[in-house]
Amino acid sequence: MAATVGYDDVQVGAQLPAQTFPVQRVNLVMYAGASGDFNVIHWNERIATAVGLPNVIAHGMFTMAQAGRVLTDWVGDPGAVLEYGVRFSRPVVVPDDERGAAIEVTGVVAEKLDGNRVAVDLSATSAGQGVLAKARAVVQLG
Repeated sequence: MAATVGYDDVQVGAQLPAQTFPVQRVNLVMYAGASGDFNVIHWNERIATAVGLPNVIAHGMFTMAQAGRVLTDWVGDPGAVLEYGVRFSRPVVVPDDERGAAIEVTGVVAEKLDGNRVAVDLSATSAGQGVLAKARAVVQLG
């Protein structure tokens, strides 16, 4: 599948559509099964708080994947994402209630590169605080 966003149509500063991803404990259990990461801090509140966390926290890679969805939804082709890296700045705390947590993600085209590639900076927050730092991807556009 080719990227649906054209290089010539994108300008530096262009905003990607913002998205909000709800997160509940069941999502963390499903992610643990898919990833093989069954660390108890991602599903057991008693253990999470015993080690000094405020509550159960989402897997860092789960958080990174949610931010990555903004990229793949925008470009239309997951294979168009050539590079993607983040630093985890704060965990996503997921309470055991009917709301859980939410990860809000925005993105902006930061730079146009050679070869129809663009650098995109992402911002992810939860409960009003940044959860990813230096989140940047390089995307191949059509």
